[in-house]
Amino acid sequence: MADTQQTIVEGVDALTLNGKLETEATATAAAASEETATTTANVEDVVDPWNVASSNDAGIDYDKLIKRFGSTKIDEELIARFVKITGKPAHHLIRRGIFFSHRDLHTILTLCEQGKPFYLYTGRGPSSESLHIGHLVPFMIAKWLQETFDVPLIIQLTDDEKSLWKDLKIEEAIKLARENAKDIIAVGFDVDKTFIFNNLEFMGKCPAMYQNIIRIQKCVTFNQVKGIFGFGDSDIIGKIGFPAAQAAPALSSTFPFIFGNRKLHCLIPCAIDQDPYFRMTRDVAPRLGFPKCALLHSTFFPALQGAKSKMSASETNSAVFLTDTPKQIKNKINKYAFSGGRTTVEEHRQLGGIPDIDVAYQLLKFFLEDDDKLEEVRLAYSKGEMLTGEIKKLAIETVTPIVVAHQAARKLITEEVLDKYFEIRALKFSS
Repeated sequence: MADTQQTIVEGVDALTLNGKLETEATATAAAASEETATTTANVEDVVDPWNVASSNDAGIDYDKLIKRFGSTKIDEELIARFVKITGKPAHHLIRRGIFFSHRDLHTILTLCEQGKPFYLYTGRGPSSESLHIGHLVPFMIAKWLQETFDVPLIIQLTDDEKSLWKDLKIEEAIKLARENAKDIIAVGFDVDKTFIFNNLEFMGKCPAMYQNIIRIQKCVTFNQVKGIFGFGDSDIIGKIGFPAAQAAPALSSTFPFIFGNRKLHCLIPCAIDQDPYFRMTRDVAPRLGFPKCALLHSTFFPALQGAKSKMSASETNSAVFLTDTPKQIKNKINKYAFSGGRTTVEEHRQLGGIPDIDVAYQLLKFFLEDDDKLEEVRLAYSKGEMLTGEIKKLAIETVTPIVVAHQAARKLITEEVLDKYFEIRALKFSS
C-alpha cells in the first residue's frame, strides 16, 4: 500500500505539471496524498477498483469516502425529486442508502423532465463461472432504471481486464464472459432495450469502439493514470491502457448502430470502487465533445465474514453464489455470517445486538423489500428481543427464494437467447 500511495503522490505532481487533466481526477489523487501525510497513525479504508478493505467491523466509512472521492451524497431532496418525476416509489436500494452517492444525477432527472433521451451503462468483470448475490445489486438497480425511464442499457463484460489482472487465458476469459452474461440476462432485462458485449470479441466487430479508445488514450498520460489508479513502473502495459476500454462505452458514439452520431448523456450505476475509471472519463469527455457521464454509486456487499471486506467470487466461503443449493445457503449463513450479537444470550437480551455489523441483517437490508418488516427486525435485534439465530433464519428465508428463482430463470437462457443480447443491432427506445 505504501508503494501505491507514493505512486499516487508522484502522480499528483505529474498532473500538476501537465495541467491537462481537470479537477475531478486530480482532486482525488491530491486528497489521497494529503491523507497519507496527515493520518500516519490511522489505518485508512482501502478502496480502489481491485481492493476493498476496512479495519472497522462496520465496514467502509462512506461519508469519508464521499469526501475523498468528491462525489455527492444522495439525500432526501434528491429521492423526492426521483419520486416526483417518475411517479413511482424510489427503489428500496436507494431508499435505504445502499445507493448512496452520485455524480450529476440531477442532470439526468432534468433530461427526463424535458423528455430528452439518455442511456444506461454498467458492467461486470468476469472472473468466475458463477456470480454471487452481491453481483446482482448493480443489475437490480439497472433493471429498475431501465423500466422506470424506458431507456436502453449497455452492459460491458471486461474479459480483457480479467485476462490482464487474473492472468486468465484469452479463451477462458471469453468463456467466463458468456457464462456471466447468462446470470445477468436472468435478472430479466428486455432484449429489445439491452445490448451486452464482451471486449475481447466486440472490439473486432465495431471499429467505433477502438477508435474511441484511441481518442481517450490520446488525452491521458502515463503519469495521469499512475495518479488515478496507482499503477507502477513494473505493471504490464495492458493494465495501463485498459482504463480507456472501460471509459469508451460512456461515449455514445461507441455504439453507432444504436445511437448514430448523437452525443447522449450516460448514467452509470456501479459500486463506488469503479469510480476512478469514470472520474477519468468525465475529465476526458468534454475535450472530445461529449457530455460527462453521470454516476450512481452503491456501497459494497459485505463478505459473510463481515463488512471489513466485500463478498468475493474468489473466496468460496465469503459468498452466497447463484449456483448454491438451499442447503449450501443455509449452511453458509449459519456457519460464516458475522454476528452483531453478544457473547451470551443473557448479555444479548440485556444489551441488544448491533445490526450495522451483523451480516444477516445486511442481507435483509439488501434483499428484504418490506421496509416495515426490516425496521421491525432492526428494532427487535437492537433491543435483544431477536437473537442471532432468529435473524439468520430470516436471512436464509429471504435469500434462498431469490437464488432459487434466479436459477430457474437462468436455465431458460439458451445459447440462442444469449446470442440475441450480443447481436449488433438497433435497440428500441424513446428518441
